[in-house]
Amino acid sequence: MYHNLMMENQSMFTKLVFEELSDRNLSIGQPKILEYLFLHDGAYQKDIAEACQIEPATITNLLSRMEKNGLITRKNNDGDKRYVCVYLTKIGKENGNYVMKAFETIEKIALNGFSEKEKDEFIFFLQKANKNLVQRKEVDKNEKKRNR
Repeated sequence: MYHNLMMENQSMFTKLVFEELSDRNLSIGQPKILEYLFLHDGAYQKDIAEACQIEPATITNLLSRMEKNGLITRKNNDGDKRYVCVYLTKIGKENGNYVMKAFETIEKIALNGFSEKEKDEFIFFLQKANKNLVQRKEVDKNEKKRNR
């Protein structure tokens, strides 16, 4: 039952977010990157990938597309080509603001009728489940490294 609800909620949330953002021409993955950069402008690509739970190859493609569309710009950190920081452009900031509002709108819809205590408890339980899944992912990752 848990997995069905989680997948259904994620699917509906994503659908509603993209309905809210339909005039922005964003692809899957881009809203969460815009949100992250809106809050952490000038972040390293690796940090964006980790925070957004996106594989390194996928983040590279997403960022390239976002750069081509004028949403972001990438700059070397202190001339060191190994460390590239990602910044929102003016258009990126506008879209990031729009994304933040869309997420807020959908969250209000999803949590309609919840008391503040229920919202806090719900978030606490989701964080706890997330922590369990992240820990399992790390265990699996470490086991794969040992088996090489």
